[in-house]
Amino acid sequence: MSLNEERLETTIIHASTRGEYERKSGAVNVPIYLSSTFHQESFDGFGPYDYSRSGNPTREALEKSIATLEGGARGLAFASGMAAISSAFMLLSSGDHIVVTEDVYGGTYRFVTEVLPKFGIDHTFADLTNVEQTAQAIQPNTKVIYIETPSNPRLGITDIEAIVKLARENDCLTFLDNTFMSPLYQRPLDLGVDVVVHSATKFLSGHSDIIAGLAVTKDETLGNRLAFIQNSFGSILGAQDSYALIQGIKTLGARLMQSSGSAQKIADYLNAHPLVEEVFYPGLASHPGYTIHSKQSKSPGAVLSFSLPDRETAKAFVENVRIPVFAVSLGGVESILSYPATMSHAAMPKEEREKRGITDGLLRFSVGLEHVDDLIADFEQALIKANNIVALIN
Repeated sequence: MSLNEERLETTIIHASTRGEYERKSGAVNVPIYLSSTFHQESFDGFGPYDYSRSGNPTREALEKSIATLEGGARGLAFASGMAAISSAFMLLSSGDHIVVTEDVYGGTYRFVTEVLPKFGIDHTFADLTNVEQTAQAIQPNTKVIYIETPSNPRLGITDIEAIVKLARENDCLTFLDNTFMSPLYQRPLDLGVDVVVHSATKFLSGHSDIIAGLAVTKDETLGNRLAFIQNSFGSILGAQDSYALIQGIKTLGARLMQSSGSAQKIADYLNAHPLVEEVFYPGLASHPGYTIHSKQSKSPGAVLSFSLPDRETAKAFVENVRIPVFAVSLGGVESILSYPATMSHAAMPKEEREKRGITDGLLRFSVGLEHVDDLIADFEQALIKANNIVALIN
């Protein structure tokens, strides 16, 4: 079987160790090159590495691995997901305009609204699930359409191919945050996207132990431009974290398969619960993006959101669940329950959150590897207690 025929679950395990160094040594793990600088044998010509900000063998193994998994020309590893996103935006110039999905991660919202304007880069938020509205948001100076699908936190689904077609008609690039799906379940570059970014802190790492970001470009020229920005900013991922991320990626297939299966069962359970007002999960046939997501992705994933009647009910629920961690972030082996209004989207003003349906009763749930029956039983007792507590208050 050739590498082109190999299933991605197999490539995930071996992509990082198919490089020159591992062929020489036979090591089953990429070495950690803890060196800031590298000796040069020649006065007139340097070797492939000179200073670890510009290139490190461990980081390079990770970067080549994610490029392989996403089907891109060049991968780059950054100090955080926001470092990857902000560096991608630095491909723009003063006077440029971007169209950004309304339902976007709060850190991205903050960068777009508070940092980019200082560089003369303007923006328009649009409902990217609506191609017509997206088209109306494009201006003569629009250079990028920025996509999250599924989006954070309400799991909105954008038709990737439709937006890519629109972008090409208007001479725009497309950037896509693929954090929720990972390359295992969604390969945006195959659908025409120009740059894919990840908060690799999440599912790619999978163990809530490192902060990391990744970006993959569709073509080498764009990759070289982004690499120049990475080197200029110095926003690189260190060798030890690069190694830890390589190890995390190796278990991605097994982790996501179990977590996504559990997420479907939990979404079905919540969707039938009388206290839950709405469930946002593209694995539900009632989800407005169900058909599109099924066409462009292999799985609905392991993240869902759900709305309780109000802040008091959400607070009572959170204070009575036993198993999930109540924390910022997602994608760990442990289930993580988050409150977007004060966590992932705290940077977004309340009126902007409400426009996007990020209500005070909205909770986001990243499903981990605990037994799904234990998670559902825990949710059941917490919902009963939350209902009783709120009834007493009222």
